[in-house]
Amino acid sequence: MRKIKDAKQLIELLQSRAEGDNAAEQAAVQGIIADIRSRGDEALFEYTAKFDKFSASADNIRVTQAEIDEAYEAVDKELIEVVRASANNIREYHEMQKREGFTLTRGGRRLSQRIIPLASVGVYVPGGKAAYPSSVLMNVIPAKVAGVREICMATPANAEGKIAPLTLVAASEAGADVIFKMGGAQAVAAFAYGTQSVPRVDKVTGPGNIFVALAKKAVYGDVGIDMIAGPSEVLVIADETATPKYVAADMLSQAEHDEKAACILLTDSERLADEVEKEIKKQAEILDRAEIVRKSLENYGTILIAGSIDECIEISNAVAPEHLELCVRDAEKAADKIRCAGSVFVGDYAPEPLGDYFAGVNHVLPTGGSARFSSPLGVDDFIKRMSVLQYDKESFMLDRAFVEKFAHAEGLTAHARSAAIRNE
Repeated sequence: MRKIKDAKQLIELLQSRAEGDNAAEQAAVQGIIADIRSRGDEALFEYTAKFDKFSASADNIRVTQAEIDEAYEAVDKELIEVVRASANNIREYHEMQKREGFTLTRGGRRLSQRIIPLASVGVYVPGGKAAYPSSVLMNVIPAKVAGVREICMATPANAEGKIAPLTLVAASEAGADVIFKMGGAQAVAAFAYGTQSVPRVDKVTGPGNIFVALAKKAVYGDVGIDMIAGPSEVLVIADETATPKYVAADMLSQAEHDEKAACILLTDSERLADEVEKEIKKQAEILDRAEIVRKSLENYGTILIAGSIDECIEISNAVAPEHLELCVRDAEKAADKIRCAGSVFVGDYAPEPLGDYFAGVNHVLPTGGSARFSSPLGVDDFIKRMSVLQYDKESFMLDRAFVEKFAHAEGLTAHARSAAIRNE
C-alpha cells in the first residue's frame, strides 16, 4: 500500500495502468481478423486448435442441448438455485430500464421516435481455467429483456471440447439462443464478420483478455461493442465510523482480480487509515490468490487522507471509479453528491461483491475514469432509436421556406431545390 497526497497523483497512478506497448498484440489481432474475414470457418477452426487445443469443426463448434443437459447434471443443485435467484434479481432490475418511443404532433406534422431491439448480439465470456457464470448473466439478461431476437454466446472450450458446466447452466438460465465453442480475437472476428458456421451479429459485448479487447476495438464501426474494459478498481470513502475489517475485505476483493487492479481508500481519519492498512496485511495472508493480491497492493493499493469527507467525494468524482463504496456516517446523503462512478455501494452492508453476483445491478462497468461519460451495461446497450417524421402538404408548405433558407446558408443548393420543387 502507498499513501499519496492529492487527486492529481491518484489519477496519474490509475492512468498509468493503461500505459504500455501493445504493438505485438495489435499486429497479431489484425492478422487474425483479416484471416477470419478471408477464410471464415477454415481460419476459425485453425486458431481454435492453435490457442485452445480443441479440434473444432462445423459439426462441433456449437454446444448441443445434450451438453447443456449434461451440465445441469454436473452442477450442484443448490448452486443452480443460486444462479436462478441471481438471474431473477438481474432480470427484475433491468426490466425497469425498458422504455417506449414517443410521438410529437403539431398540426399536420408528426415526429416519432421508435425503440427497436438489435436483431442479434454476440456475448463473449472468458473461459480457460476459470468459469465466469456471473458475466453470462450480466450480458445475456439485459439483451433478452431488451428483446434481442438472437443472442449468441462464445466461450473457449478445453482440449476435449468441454465448457465449464456452470457457464452452460448460466447461459441456459439467462436465455442464450446458441453457444459457440470459440474464444480470443478469432471469436470476436467471427461475430463481427460472420463465417460459414457463425452468424454475423450487430453488436459484441463481454469482457476478455488483451487480445479480445484489442479485437473489439479493431472491429468497432463494422459492428457495435459495449466498451473497452480496463483493469478493475474499487474506491472506498470511509470515515471514523467505518469498520476497518469490512473496508479491508472489500478492497482485497478487487486486488485479487489481477496485478493491475486498484484498491483505493479515501478517508479523513488517520486512525482509520492505519487500522485498514493493518487489516489488509492480516487478511491478505490467508487469501488463495495471495501473490496476485500482493502485487496489486504493491502497484496500485492506495490511501489518501483528505481534510473532510466532502473533499473525498470531490476527489472521487474526479477519479470516476468503476466501483465506489460509501462507508460513512450518512452514506445516503453522501451518495446524493456522487456524479461520476460506475456503480455506488451505500453503507456497511452493500459490499461490492454483492453487485458482482446477486443484487441485480449490472457488474459490467466503465473503468479507468470512463464513468465520467459512460454507464453500466444495460438494456439501452441492446436497443437503437429510430426517428420517423411525417408531414401533410399544408404543414410542409408552411415550413418549406425555412428549409430553403437554411440550405442556402450552408451552400447546399440541392437540399434547397428538394424543398422548392414541391412548390412549383
